[in-house]
Amino acid sequence: MLLENKVALITGGGNGIGRATALRFAQEGAVVLISDLDEEGLDTTSQEIKAAQGQVETVVCNVAERADVQRMIDTTLSKFGRLDILINNAGVNRDALTARIKDGEPRFMSNEQWDLVIDVNLKGTWLCSQLAAIPMMTQKYGRIVNTSSIGALGNIGQSNYSASKAGVIGLTKTLALEWARYNIAVNCVAPGATKTRMTAGIPEKLMEGLIGKIPFQRLGEPEEIAAAHAFLASDQASYITGQVLFVDGGISVGA
Repeated sequence: MLLENKVALITGGGNGIGRATALRFAQEGAVVLISDLDEEGLDTTSQEIKAAQGQVETVVCNVAERADVQRMIDTTLSKFGRLDILINNAGVNRDALTARIKDGEPRFMSNEQWDLVIDVNLKGTWLCSQLAAIPMMTQKYGRIVNTSSIGALGNIGQSNYSASKAGVIGLTKTLALEWARYNIAVNCVAPGATKTRMTAGIPEKLMEGLIGKIPFQRLGEPEEIAAAHAFLASDQASYITGQVLFVDGGISVGA
């Protein structure tokens, strides 16, 4: 098993890619702590892992709040005694055009829409990595996998999301350089359009156009992103750090 006896912390584990990753890690032998703001989602993920004879704990956590993140790290250490792997998966979107004119009046993406997405996607990744790095430094071992997106390359109506995900790539590369001397590898997965709650609300006509741009002509499955997480978190990737792996059906090739 890829992750036997490893302790993994997965944010945003209540649904979608986070749930699929938690299940995959448990199957690969890891003990897992999952966090989310969705208590019902956390409970569902936890029950699925336990039904498969996996070991799991849950924590409700807002990754944009330092005190919440510290409590999450402390809980991991108190339950399992160490922290080997951090998967920064929690994320949100609040789509809107940056600026436009409608009925002769200017319309803008709001400060609230900008701040929420940057706080969760970028600041949250930074906070979780910063605080998780301390026990990893002490034990001279760690694997951190961040989550960017194909949106980092730019997407209409997502200036907040694109900025946050491009920022995650820069953060990943910087942390990889800072923490290599502690044997902490920091990498990043950049999913394309994937079957999650974020894509579930896309209107059918827009979805057809989106799929038409993907060389594989379909959306990704959460389990396919989880497989990339598992590889980068494993010792099979022990000489890989500071890299971004696009898991996107080929759409970034022509971007």
